[in-house]
Formats: sequence, C-alpha cells, structure tokens
Amino acid sequence: MSDDETDAHAVDNVLVDWRRERPDLDVSAVAVVGRLAFVAETVVGPAGNRAVERHGIGRGDFDVLATLRRGGAPYTLSPSALSAELMMSRAGMTKRLDRLEKAGLLVRALDADDRRSFRVSLTDEGRRVVDAAFTDLVGAMSALVSDLTDAERDGLDRGLRALVRASRKPTTGPSGEAGP
Repeated sequence: MSDDETDAHAVDNVLVDWRRERPDLDVSAVAVVGRLAFVAETVVGPAGNRAVERHGIGRGDFDVLATLRRGGAPYTLSPSALSAELMMSRAGMTKRLDRLEKAGLLVRALDADDRRSFRVSLTDEGRRVVDAAFTDLVGAMSALVSDLTDAERDGLDRGLRALVRASRKPTTGPSGEAGP
C-alpha cells in the first residue's frame, strides 16, 4: 500500500469508527476537512517552505517581500499597511522588517509626505530574491496539482471557494443559537 493510500485509509478508518460509535451523526464532513487539513499541513505547507527557503528566506519573510513586490512599482508600503495586509502585529512586523533590512532585501526611509512615518521598499536584491522564490513556489504548487485533470483542478478550486464563502456566514449551533 502506498503512503497516499495509507493516509486515505487512515481517514476512512476514522470515519468507520465514528459511524459505528455515532450513527446519529453525518460525519462525512470530517473526511473532507480532515483530508484538507492533512494536505495543507503535510503537503502544501512543506512544499512552499522548501521552495522559498532555497533562497535564504523563510515563509514569513517571503510573505513580506511578496506583498511589496505584488503591489507593483515602486514596491513600497508603510509598515502599518504591511501589518494589516499580512494580519500581523506591528511588533512582529518590526522584527521581520529589521531582519530583512539587515539582509539587504528592503530599506526603510522617512515618508516624504509624512515625516513622522516610514515607508518600506524592496531593494534590487530583495526583488531578485522574491522573484526567484516566487518562481520556485509556483513551480512547487504546479507540481502538486500536475496529476489533476483540468476538470478536477477547476472543481477543487470551486469547492474551496465555496468553503471559504461558507466559513464567512454566521453559524448556528445545534440549538439554533449563534455559534462562535
């Protein structure tokens, strides 16, 4: 039995057990979410980390550099805009910016329009590193889905979009009261 079959079998075993123990519940969602979590944690995350770490940066550093890069020229944002975009505390962002500035991948300068604040900009080296890392990341993600047919890829994308939409709706618990 291959590792993939073993992993699928493990989820299937969990479902068999719960269906036996709690036949009153439809546990099919456990399979979907369990497989989704498994793929995210053990397949996608590590593949992405390996792709960017080849370039001497971690995934968090990549996120900062990529946010600056994808914004377009002049590849500049305020630290607070970066914090908001990446949903990070300002203290955490400051530490990350310090590390990236020390590595020569970005610079901080006073904002010409507001001398009380700073702007963060990619350096030429920062742009080179993030472009190379992003190229490898796209390659790694493409390799992960390469065995899927176009229809499977489209279906998976539609399903995940629907899951994201559903997660934004207010939930209700078994008693009909609003959930967390």
